Amino acid sequence: MTKIVGTLNAIFRIACGFTILAWSTAYMVRRPYHRGFQWFAFLGGMKIAEGITRFCPLTALGHYFYDNRRDDHDQNELFSEAKAALYTDE
Repeated sequence: MTKIVGTLNAIFRIACGFTILAWSTAYMVRRPYHRGFQWFAFLGGMKIAEGITRFCPLTALGHYFYDNRRDDHDQNELFSEAKAALYTDE
């Protein structure tokens, strides 16, 4: 697993993750039957884990689609050049 997230970004993710986790835990103590804050606790935990491991699945997905789009663009250029070479009268 490669490190996609930089050091400053990782520190920011950990700080925000702990803030979201503390906020959602405080609200879960006040309203124990309200399940909406469990999602915020889960998201805060995810941000902490992303900061510690320095790997973000959404960023990796974005890199994957960007690289594939660029490869498709390169292949389309090659295809259009080959097609143009076929139809020219040289």
